[in-house]
Amino acid sequence: MSDTYIIEVGSQPAGIIVRAPGGYQFFAASHRFNQLEGQIFRNAREAERAANRLVSGMTLAA
Repeated sequence: MSDTYIIEVGSQPAGIIVRAPGGYQFFAASHRFNQLEGQIFRNAREAERAANRLVSGMTLAA
């Protein structure tokens, strides 16, 4: 399993996630995704879903 993943929404970079205690920490690639900055996700798929929800205007609450 990798320690770092790039998260994209469509073909646009949203950020990267890096393995951290408790999961993967999100680092935003643009201001559009600052709301996710520093959040911990269980896996890359969870971070990708959160980025997609943010773009589509849905609430980020799990």
